[in-house]
Amino acid sequence: AVRDRGNRRTRSGSDTERGPLYPGCALCADAALLRVGDPRGPGARAPTAPQPGLIHDVDDWPFELDGFQVEAIAALDAGRSVLVAAPTASGKTVVAEHAIARALRDGWRTFYTTPLKALSNQKFRDLGSRLGASEVGLLTGDNSVRGDAPVVVMTTEVLRNMLYAGSDALDSLGCVVLDEVHFLEDPYRGPVWEEVILGLADGIQLVALSATVSNATELGEWLCLEHGPTDVVVERRRPVPLRSHYLVGERSKGGRVNRLPVIVKGRPNREGARYDAEPTGPKGRRRDRPPRRWRTPRRDEVLRELRRRDLLPAINFIFSRAGCEEARDRMVRDGIRLTDERQSAEISSAIERRLAGLPTEDLRLLGVGAWREGLERGIAAHHAGMLPIHKEVVERMFTSGLLRLLFTTETFALGINMPARTAIFDLLRKYDGVQMN
Repeated sequence: AVRDRGNRRTRSGSDTERGPLYPGCALCADAALLRVGDPRGPGARAPTAPQPGLIHDVDDWPFELDGFQVEAIAALDAGRSVLVAAPTASGKTVVAEHAIARALRDGWRTFYTTPLKALSNQKFRDLGSRLGASEVGLLTGDNSVRGDAPVVVMTTEVLRNMLYAGSDALDSLGCVVLDEVHFLEDPYRGPVWEEVILGLADGIQLVALSATVSNATELGEWLCLEHGPTDVVVERRRPVPLRSHYLVGERSKGGRVNRLPVIVKGRPNREGARYDAEPTGPKGRRRDRPPRRWRTPRRDEVLRELRRRDLLPAINFIFSRAGCEEARDRMVRDGIRLTDERQSAEISSAIERRLAGLPTEDLRLLGVGAWREGLERGIAAHHAGMLPIHKEVVERMFTSGLLRLLFTTETFALGINMPARTAIFDLLRKYDGVQMN
C-alpha cells in the first residue's frame, strides 16, 4: 500500500490481506459523503479562488444528455465518486468535464490522468480550448507545461510519483479523473492505478472512466471499499457502429483481394472457414501454415481497397517501432501521395512554424527529411521512440484531418479521439513480454 490506511489485518503466516475500509460496500450509500467544504481535511491548504462559469453546467450543454450522463452527474453533485463504463464515443468525457467544473467553482484543483502520452497531449489541447490555455497544464515524461495550473493533465505514473514524494501539489487537489481505468487489469502497469487509488485522500472526488472494463460492478465495489462512496454507471449502447472485416489476397496470377465481413446477422460469417488453415496434411499431420491459395494482402492493396470504399483516414497498428517507420518509408518510396497541393502546403507551413529556430544541423541529425516527406504526402508513423516534437506534429496533423494514413504502435491504441474511419491490424497477436497472445 502507498500509505497506511489503518485497515490491514494479519493472518496466519507472513502474508497479510486487506480488510475493508468500510464494513461492507452496501454501507457506502449511507456513509458520509465527500466533504464539500474541504476535501483534504483540516490540515489541507486553502483552495484557490472559485472560478465560476468556466465550462458548461449540467443544463447548459448544447445537446441533450443521455441517461447514463445524467445519472453520473447526479452522483457527482451528491458528493460521491463515480465509475462510468460506457462504449467508445458515447460521451464519458462529459462526466469528467462536469467534475472539473465543480472543482473549479469550489476553488479546488483537478488532475486528469491517462495511460498514454498521446492521449494526455490530446486532452491537454481539448481542455485548453475549453477552459483557456492558462488554466490547463501538462505533465508527462516528454513535456512539462504549467504544472501549477488549476487543471493538470498527466500520465498516471506522474500522479503515482507525486503521491510517493508527498508533493505539495496535492494539498489543494479536489478531484482526480482516471481515464482508461481498466488498466488496473494490466499485469505490468496495473499496480500504478491501484497505488494511485489507495494513495489518494478519501475526500478527493474520483471519476473513473472506461470503455472496456469487464467487471464494472466488482471494480465499483472495490473502489467503494478502498476510497469511499462510489456509484457505478454502465451504458451498453454503442453510438458508433463497429464493423469488422478480413482482407484476404489470392495467390493466383493477378490475384484479387477479398473483403469478408466477420459478423453476418449477429453471427460469425460461415464463409470465413474457407480462408482458415487446412486442419490436417496428407497423413493426418496438422499444418501450421495457411493453404497456398491465400496470402496476406500487400499494404498498397489494402490502401487501394480503402480508397475505393472511401474509408480513409486510417490507423494501421503495427506492434513494432521499426515496422512503423519501414511501412511509412515504403509508401514514400513507392510514390504514394494521399494529399493534394493545398493540403501539402498546409502541412509544410505547420512544420515550418513548429521547427522554426532549430539549427539546420540539428534538423539533419533529427532525421527531419524522411519524416517531413511522409507528412506532406499524408502518411506518417507514430511510436514511443519518436522525438516529442515529431509526435506532437503528427498528432496535430491527424487531428486536423490532413493525415490520411498513420502507422502506429499501441501509442494510439485507446482513448484517442482522432478522425479515423478505419483501424487496420496486421496481426491479431502481440508479444506481451513473455509470449505471443
